[in-house]
Amino acid sequence: MHTFALTFAIAISKLFLGGSPASAVDSATALRVLDPDNDGTIDMREALRGAQRVFKAINPDRDGTLDAAELRGRLSAAGLRAADPDDDGPFSWREYNMLVKALFVLANPDDDGSIDLRELRSPAGRRLLKLIYL
Repeated sequence: MHTFALTFAIAISKLFLGGSPASAVDSATALRVLDPDNDGTIDMREALRGAQRVFKAINPDRDGTLDAAELRGRLSAAGLRAADPDDDGPFSWREYNMLVKALFVLANPDDDGSIDLRELRSPAGRRLLKLIYL
């Protein structure tokens, strides 16, 4: 994948909060929900589909951006600032999408284009889950 995306993900990954709805969830359950083709893995398309659902669900004001309060438990305030390259404050879908893609790369160290249960249970996989699973 792109070097920028990987560098971005590594820089951001340390800014996630420890506790979140996704950390309490069973990875196997999340995999079943996020894997509609039942191949036992999550590919980028499936991850982005999950990310869209999460983005819409945690954006109750439907303004197309997420602020620190809406991202509570998924990304810290410091993480929000670091992941906002245009420094415009709210986190847009484009920025959220870019972060999901970068974290997908980190959660997929074998670079096979899909995340299996073992990878989903890794620290990087759990961070990705915070953004793609409710």
